[in-house]
Amino acid sequence: MYQNERVISHSSESALATNKVLRNTYALLSVTLLFSAVMAGVSMAMNMGFMANLVAFGGSIVLLWFVLPRTANSAAGIAVVFGITGLLGFGLGPILNTYLAMSNGGQVIMTALGGTGVIFLALSAYALTTKRDFSFLGGMLMVGFIVVLLAAVANIFMNIPALSLTISAVVILLMSGFILFDTSRIINGGETNYILATVSLYLSIYNIFVHLLHLLGALGGDD
Repeated sequence: MYQNERVISHSSESALATNKVLRNTYALLSVTLLFSAVMAGVSMAMNMGFMANLVAFGGSIVLLWFVLPRTANSAAGIAVVFGITGLLGFGLGPILNTYLAMSNGGQVIMTALGGTGVIFLALSAYALTTKRDFSFLGGMLMVGFIVVLLAAVANIFMNIPALSLTISAVVILLMSGFILFDTSRIINGGETNYILATVSLYLSIYNIFVHLLHLLGALGGDD
């Protein structure tokens, strides 16, 4: 009897901890997405060039690889998350201005934004509702990511438009898989750090938006 009570108590504590991580993750994700959008707006208003995109991207990589792992378990990690998302948002400014210069640029951006929101909400709702364990996707997603990364580097030199579009389509599929994978890990207790969970989901959303923007711009005939 006592043993059963301990098991039930432990299960309840685990569920509460999981729900707390989930709430904190989505709360921080919402704020960082808004902050990222504000920084993109600032960059657009300043009419920053593509060098700003490269510098901002490089700065975010430094924070992501070298600073976040050291601060993820402290309050400083939240500031680092804002640094990463703010830089990536600022780097979006030149890209968005380029699309706005197109005749249908505003429509392309809004469609990409809406499509990204639908993809994220649909996949998150599916993972949360079914509570399925998508941990089996981990290995396949990492292999796919490495292959796409190598293809992207190769295409820098080959500059094949069809390959570029294919890479964007595959990235969208991979990031969709990562949303299922990361959300599943939170639900099933595989990820207990909401700061790391937030960054993972943000990067998936960011990449889906950027590559959906590329695809829609190309299909629109003005890219």
